[in-house]
Amino acid sequence: MTAHPTGLPYSPSVVSGDWVVVSGQLGLRDGALVEEFTAEVGQVIANLGAQLAIHGLTLSDVVKTTCFLTDLNQFEEFNAVYAAAFDEPRPARSAVEVSRLPLGASVEIEAWARRTDQG
Repeated sequence: MTAHPTGLPYSPSVVSGDWVVVSGQLGLRDGALVEEFTAEVGQVIANLGAQLAIHGLTLSDVVKTTCFLTDLNQFEEFNAVYAAAFDEPRPARSAVEVSRLPLGASVEIEAWARRTDQG
């Protein structure tokens, strides 16, 4: 388990046996939300990757994501960035439209990754 850097009441990631569960990541860079949508999606995925790296994992270890978007009209743009970030076989995924996300974000992604080394 890693403590949240801002002291918020949740952990950015938790290890449970073979699993690493990463809390929803936003498109924050240097404390500010990235503004252009595809750049925001890219930053969300980069932040997810950074959180996985803390545990010695990469995006290739992700088996399931849940993706929250405030506008499913941007789903095609989202998919293009997402597909470029995840190799085959891509993780199982749920994607839903939500009315709001923290800090006015347009997208948030949470993930489950499986450790295979156990070392």
